[in-house]
Amino acid sequence: MDVMLRFMIYFFLASSVVGMVRTLIGPTVVDRMIGLNIVASQILALLVLVAVSEARSVYLDVALVYDIFGFVGILAIARYVDSKEASG
Repeated sequence: MDVMLRFMIYFFLASSVVGMVRTLIGPTVVDRMIGLNIVASQILALLVLVAVSEARSVYLDVALVYDIFGFVGILAIARYVDSKEASG
């Protein structure tokens, strides 16, 4: 079980790097937003896996707060991009 958890942690770390590359080189703003949302979801999954791996519930609290801020951040970015497209 421990080997599988470690494998999943490394997998999510690697896929987060790929998502971050997509966020940085995305040709459009929408691509960058999707990449950022994917990276945020993968970090959330990493926090949950680390919480299970180390049997510490404090990581779950951090994951919950991180998820709330990530959701609000994506909404703010989407609203900003929508207002820029409507005015320009």
